[in-house]
Amino acid sequence: MDAPAKDPLLTPSEVAEAQQLLMRLTDGLGSAILGQWRLIEQVVICLLARGHILLEGLPGLGKTELVKSLSALLGLSSKRVQFTPDLLPGDIVGAPILEEHNGSRKLVFHPGPIFANLVLADEINRATPKTQSALLEAMQENRVTVLGETRLLPQPFFVLATQNPIELEGTYPLPEAQIDRFTFKINVHGVGSETLQQIISTRKRGQVPPLAEVMSGTDLSRLFDLTDRVHLPEAVANYIARLVTATHPQREDSPDEIKKFVKYGASPRAAIALAGTSRAAALLAGKPNVGFKEVQKVAPCVLGHRLILDYSARLEGWTTAKMVDLLIVRVAEVAHQIPADVKA
Repeated sequence: MDAPAKDPLLTPSEVAEAQQLLMRLTDGLGSAILGQWRLIEQVVICLLARGHILLEGLPGLGKTELVKSLSALLGLSSKRVQFTPDLLPGDIVGAPILEEHNGSRKLVFHPGPIFANLVLADEINRATPKTQSALLEAMQENRVTVLGETRLLPQPFFVLATQNPIELEGTYPLPEAQIDRFTFKINVHGVGSETLQQIISTRKRGQVPPLAEVMSGTDLSRLFDLTDRVHLPEAVANYIARLVTATHPQREDSPDEIKKFVKYGASPRAAIALAGTSRAAALLAGKPNVGFKEVQKVAPCVLGHRLILDYSARLEGWTTAKMVDLLIVRVAEVAHQIPADVKA
């Protein structure tokens, strides 16, 4: 059997083309969301990898404006769903409603807010597990099934869900198997005094200035194609595999801290996410191939929410972020048996 044909490597002109398109997007987001360049970069990387994002941060940090700005700049449809304990699955995916036409009655499906390109799931941990699962199933399958009929979601399809780290009374934390479906988990932090001064000096009532569309659907599809064609060298793929394997405490070669404080490591989905987002990070940096630095850049957002720590870890001052930092330090970039065919 013939081996599958490999995609051609990116040419310098294709890398330059991607840089031009991405600069329009990042500049547009930067003009809307002031002082959050790291957040913008992380969101764009995950967008290029066609992943979903879990944002955790205090209220008022611009999470809703981020989705609205993305929608305007990319010309995509967007919907916002405020998750509450009384929200039902039908409120998200839609439901059939009995309607009368020409003297006869029939059930007509009314699509819910999930039928949009960008969906903001605000405070997802406030809804019941049944309602959460309705959204997370759509994230995985890119479709919904109601009364035995399957309907495809619009493409591209992205979910940006938010969690509030305070006021946790009456909330329903996402189960580990469901939180694993988010490609990135990003902690959204506040801005400094200079950015706050800029906001209150230049924006009346904090309103974001109108944003014009900076790329078409064809341009976005082109970026997805270029991202998929970013070269992933064998040595870097091996590094990703060893990094994910090292998160499992039962492995003999895992760091001692992992064996002592981690209950469950990252799933194979984490390795797939690392590969995809590393390609996106390389393209954003203007590189035609993935280096070790790109993997290390995205690893905290990919692995942090996938490590389940033992209860004793907190007593010793360990967090998932510290564990990921430890892994990056302890896991060698190049295994002895793998040739170093790429420079970081």
